Amino acid sequence: MGFLKILYSNSKVIHRIASKQTLGQFHAYPGALLDFSSTCLLSFFRFESTNLLKEQSSLFAENYDDDDYFQVMDFPGGKVPITPQMKFISESSEKRLPCYRVLDDDGYPIPGSIFEEVSKELAVKMYSSMVTLQTMDTIFYEAQRQGRLSFYLTTAGEEAINIASAAALTLDDFVLPQYREVGVILWRGYPLQQVANQLFGNKFDYGKGRQMPCHHGSNELNYLTVSSPIATQIPQAAGVAYSLKMDKKEACAVTFLGDGSTSEGDFHAALNFAAVLDAPVVFICRNNGWAISTPINEQFRSDGIASKGIAYGIRSIRVDGNDALAIYSVIRAAREMAIKKQKPILVEAMTYRVAHHSTSDDSTKYRPVEEIEHWKTAKSPVSRFRKYIQRNGWWNDEDESELRGDIRKQVLQAIQVAEKVKKPSLTDLFTDVYDKLPLNLHDQEKLVRGAVKRAPKEYPSDVPV
Repeated sequence: MGFLKILYSNSKVIHRIASKQTLGQFHAYPGALLDFSSTCLLSFFRFESTNLLKEQSSLFAENYDDDDYFQVMDFPGGKVPITPQMKFISESSEKRLPCYRVLDDDGYPIPGSIFEEVSKELAVKMYSSMVTLQTMDTIFYEAQRQGRLSFYLTTAGEEAINIASAAALTLDDFVLPQYREVGVILWRGYPLQQVANQLFGNKFDYGKGRQMPCHHGSNELNYLTVSSPIATQIPQAAGVAYSLKMDKKEACAVTFLGDGSTSEGDFHAALNFAAVLDAPVVFICRNNGWAISTPINEQFRSDGIASKGIAYGIRSIRVDGNDALAIYSVIRAAREMAIKKQKPILVEAMTYRVAHHSTSDDSTKYRPVEEIEHWKTAKSPVSRFRKYIQRNGWWNDEDESELRGDIRKQVLQAIQVAEKVKKPSLTDLFTDVYDKLPLNLHDQEKLVRGAVKRAPKEYPSDVPV
């Protein structure tokens, strides 16, 4: 894709570029102000071999201030510039990494923006899917509060990351989600009815009721089932990507994670493996400001997530997660680079988790209501994209009313159908892991059936024994 200019740089050169760049505006984000640049996308150079270092040797004079740097020493992995000066690397750069944005808060393209054009058909489909996600979340959340579901978590505030990233991928790409990416599987063709079946854990649920609600998965759609423990999907994504590489597939692995996941060891192991093995994987981090109740300034002192890619030698970029066009453009470019160059890419999407972490959380206990409301209204990715397509003449108020009414009916009907379906059989608790059931599971099944027999009234009547 020719519309994105990729810069190969070490951190010192990047700081110089950023200082010379004309930054469009500053963006208030929990923890700091971020520079927004609509014309510069940064990626970071990974030292692969001495051959690549030789190509850079002529740049030493340009990139370093001190003459002493012209002396180099041979070292396993490549030549290293030497200096008699004692210089510690600063714990923080003078400037924060810029954040790529296309649309402003009112849906106007920023002058000079470089982005992937979308057709009317694709734009309307993206917006309709974002509205579907928003409407579905509202109704299912209410259903949980009514006691009809045991658990639920929404994607409120992160609809653009879900839908725009999904639109930029193909079905051949493997997705390893966290638990806030139901929009991605919906885009791939996962029916609303199946969403409801999974939430209610009925016999039509692909997981046979053995997973928590919101833990979707589909082999057919190359969407690996969500796993509850934080960050386990990240090293798995590096492995899936390496498998695709060995099989010479024209596809990549894509994994989603939250900022809290970067505090887990799995995140760091995954980035290192992916970089060393040149695995075609795209890491998409939803930096939404909060790891449940822990703010980002209590999680790490680095400049967000994208800066961590530098340390591991991974091309990285920071993007406005509430800008659907920016997300679509970045993921399209990241996918192409990952596949063509067989490299990992790290994308940090700056957004905000508008809703509570889940139905088990009350976020008003640790953040002001005014802050939540500001991001819910003034910074809504759904509203911003609607303004864009409406300004283009692709959408109007009548379309809006019809869409929201239709989606609401579909979701309510899906709930009504899912509620009436029986639960999976008790036998399904013990199947699908071993070819032949081991003795210990035989014993466990016998114990469970004995408990049901002794107290049948304590056992749900809609679960076949």
